[in-house]
Amino acid sequence: MERMQFLADAAWRLGPRAVALGLWGKGPGAWRAGRILGAAPFDPLAGGDIRPLWEAHRWAGLPAEPQAFCTGWMAAHPPFAGPLWACGQEAALRALQLALVLPAPLPEWAVPVLSAHARRIAANPAYAMAQDNNHPVSEAAGLLACGMLQGRPAMARLGAARLERHATRLIAADGGFAQPSPAYHRLMLEVLVAAEILRRRWSGPAASPRLLARAAAATLWLRRLTCPQTGALPRIGHQDGAAFFATSEDARSGLEMAEALFGATPPDAAWRSMGFRGWSVAGARAVLRTGPLRFRPAHADLLHLDLWDGPLNLLRDGGTGAYNPAPENAWWLDYFWSVRAHNTVQFDDDEPMPRVSRFLHAQWPATGGDARADWLRDVRGRRHSRAVQAEGRAWRVCDWLAGRYAQATLRWRLAPMAWRLLPDGAESQAARITITADTRLVVTLEQGWESLAYGEVSPCPVLVARGPARYFATLVRLPG
Repeated sequence: MERMQFLADAAWRLGPRAVALGLWGKGPGAWRAGRILGAAPFDPLAGGDIRPLWEAHRWAGLPAEPQAFCTGWMAAHPPFAGPLWACGQEAALRALQLALVLPAPLPEWAVPVLSAHARRIAANPAYAMAQDNNHPVSEAAGLLACGMLQGRPAMARLGAARLERHATRLIAADGGFAQPSPAYHRLMLEVLVAAEILRRRWSGPAASPRLLARAAAATLWLRRLTCPQTGALPRIGHQDGAAFFATSEDARSGLEMAEALFGATPPDAAWRSMGFRGWSVAGARAVLRTGPLRFRPAHADLLHLDLWDGPLNLLRDGGTGAYNPAPENAWWLDYFWSVRAHNTVQFDDDEPMPRVSRFLHAQWPATGGDARADWLRDVRGRRHSRAVQAEGRAWRVCDWLAGRYAQATLRWRLAPMAWRLLPDGAESQAARITITADTRLVVTLEQGWESLAYGEVSPCPVLVARGPARYFATLVRLPG
């Protein structure tokens, strides 16, 4: 009964559009796609983790003369059979990679390759649209590319119209993306870059001024979060290393291409967008995960704070682990997506949102904020407000708590290095952190876990403060 209540709650929060598309895409839409493609349904979550297999077959780094590789690949993986054809987005990413290296006029050998990928993309668009993430953007761009290169204007117009609709719906005017993940924001933006390059090269349907403005805002958003020294991004939200132009953690090459196409704007010292808020002061940067929750949350990471001092990610997110880990690592799903894997406050030992399926939560907290602080209120009426302030090389984080609970737990997940526990915090060569409250606290330095790369897990130190507090104040003093 409780699970049914959670499912009903999640469906209500998703809204009728996403629910209807999801039910159609997984039911009649999947059946219809199987009939069209002549393929049996394939469950990507059955068996082992399919994510590394998909990543290895996205055709990144194709040779300048790709005929031998592509025809060999198609012979080894016949269209629509097996796991590599199970996802429309994967077909779209391959089509985009191929389109970027093909000359005009289109070589004859490439026609059946692009035709097969276009058929797979078009077979079940409802499934992608239901996700409200990078999937429908990628699939629309792939369809646009296939239509332009094959000289099929109706397909190109359909792809362009879908790309316009999905991108302008999922990218806010302030540049924030529906999928609250810097890594997937990067993938989305790189796909828009690929689509724009192909539009200009093949004289395709032009992007609207509205779409170009959203792409420019999304570019500035990613510039704010990209480490200038290394190109690394915070591991907030789902982080599986997905990228289009380069599979390394360095996001700068794709970002520079986006700035060349959509415009470059210097990042501001303080900013706010859909789902995030950030600051940049005296060589350090911070980003706070906020509301509003217009689209589904991936992790229990509301009011999580990432703090970077130059290239050092001092206060950090735990990452993702894996979407479908091996049985002995099943705990990754519970840990890395939970409140324990984030720099925020936990009430008692409760999770703020029950998870009803692998990628869906119920009872999303209410959120809000103003110039002073951002807040959340969970379904039990417990409220957490967080304010961040920087003065030179000192960062102060204030947390105000309200509602019925016995104990509050504040966690700061630290960069792995030699930390020394203090009565009121911890210190290392990178920072001195002190925590005060309106009551007596128990402060400990514990072992946690982090996932620096998909499928990899390593230990990390976590500074933890526990007590019946109504107020926490954390002061982080950086050297220099």
